[in-house]
Amino acid sequence: AMAMDLLVKWVERGLPDDFERDEVTIMMNFNSGNVFLTNSEFQTAMMNGNKLESFYNCPICGHEGFIEEMEHHDFKHKKGR
Repeated sequence: AMAMDLLVKWVERGLPDDFERDEVTIMMNFNSGNVFLTNSEFQTAMMNGNKLESFYNCPICGHEGFIEEMEHHDFKHKKGR
């Protein structure tokens, strides 16, 4: 069901604006159980509630999350948001 939700949102609303469209594939992390989209740039898009959004990794400390969870290290400013 998680994979279907991802694919339905992708078809209905497209990919996140900052997510490259090259070589998009669906993946699953068997440790976390997360199902997500990734691409040739190793970007990640996941469901955040009812929306397909980019999921980020901080290059400074390794913190992961959606944009609203990335306030530290001025991450939002660096991403142009």
